[in-house]
Amino acid sequence: MPKMKTKSSAKKRFKITGTGKVRATQAGKQHGMIKRSNKTLRNQRGTTILSDQDARIVKKFMPYG
Repeated sequence: MPKMKTKSSAKKRFKITGTGKVRATQAGKQHGMIKRSNKTLRNQRGTTILSDQDARIVKKFMPYG
């Protein structure tokens, strides 16, 4: 049986935690910070855990995650 391939875009953007959850960077921080409130920018620091529905999709892209 050949190895399954991992989607390169997924392995660059997501990490799988030890408990099997999917960690991702916060969305909405690429550009346009001037029009966003300071509270929004504070809350978008660091990373977040994806919802179960989104994590299921990402895990299909990373079979050896």
